[in-house]
Amino acid sequence: MKSLRQSGWVFAILLMVSVSGMCLFAQDGENAGIPTSLSYPNNQGGPADAGSPSNDPPARVARIQFISGEVSMQPGGVNDWVAANLNRPLTSSDRVWADKDSRVELNVGGGYLRLSSESSLTLTNVGDNTIQAQLDQGVLELTVRHLEPGEIYEIDTPNLAFTVMKAGVYRFDVNPNDDQTWVTVRKGYGEATGRGSAVKVSDGEQVRFTGQNSLQHTAYAAPAPDGFDDWAKVRDKRLDSSQSARYVAPGVIGYEDLDAYGNWQVVPTYGNIWVPRSVPVGWAPYRNGHWAWINPWGWTWVDDAPWGFAPFHYGRWVSYGGYWGWAPGPIIGVGWRPYYAPALVGWIGGAGWGFGVSFGFGFGGGCGWFRRRHDRRAGR
Repeated sequence: MKSLRQSGWVFAILLMVSVSGMCLFAQDGENAGIPTSLSYPNNQGGPADAGSPSNDPPARVARIQFISGEVSMQPGGVNDWVAANLNRPLTSSDRVWADKDSRVELNVGGGYLRLSSESSLTLTNVGDNTIQAQLDQGVLELTVRHLEPGEIYEIDTPNLAFTVMKAGVYRFDVNPNDDQTWVTVRKGYGEATGRGSAVKVSDGEQVRFTGQNSLQHTAYAAPAPDGFDDWAKVRDKRLDSSQSARYVAPGVIGYEDLDAYGNWQVVPTYGNIWVPRSVPVGWAPYRNGHWAWINPWGWTWVDDAPWGFAPFHYGRWVSYGGYWGWAPGPIIGVGWRPYYAPALVGWIGGAGWGFGVSFGFGFGGGCGWFRRRHDRRAGR
């Protein structure tokens, strides 16, 4: 059995070397729709060695989970704006722009950040315990479903820094032309901080802040929801009825998209697995999508399927009974957060080639990748 497995690995390596480099260099196209008159803050790129595999990257990312209209992004440390695409992971220093009559939703696990028309957001810190974002202009709705002890959600605007103190629904409106921020709390409460004393904003309140960081403010009752609030509420409702939430650990990004595209079933050895529907005969993972170099992880798989985030960045794909299914792994308990991986594959090729699992490597020269398959018959 050992020699059989070794032969399998050798065959896989030889096969992938022969096709190395064929699909690794797909790049996002430029987006020409960014208004040149819009003023963005100076770029806050990460350290020069952020792409080095020796660094310890964060355990979670932000996922572009929904797009309507024209949405663009600017990776940290890059000058050009490109068209945003579904399932693209985002991290610290990345920016997102929703154009006129456009909307976009980002998921960071227990938190959902939604931008309305003509809104600009910078992800200043996406860490294991901290999500910090700068709303440069426009409208942001933040839903925090779970707030773990020590976990921080902070939204910064030109007038304040707002820290979420309780799971809930929060809205921020920034008009850069009149130097004011409106904070509306539909549910929960938080604190605005700046140069003055902290200002608490609670359930059912709306507070208008004026003056740069001075925390001059006026409180009102929260207004009736508008069309954007209603859309965000519909997006939240699907989380409450998600069947997949029973099988995946809290914090797995993208699990809510599995319900409409596949079925859960129990199989020996692996327990609960999710099997996609409406895939062609002979379908296999990592077939429809592209590779993108994303710091600090390296080569990252961006799948084309609307459900194609959770199964490619958490758990494992398994081969059972002639089809592929996704095993999400155990639900360990409260306070445990699953770790994001850029791709659940190995890499080969390049000078001094080797292989790695669950994270990307960049190589000079030719390189390739192979899928780590869990196969019941092989005992893997």
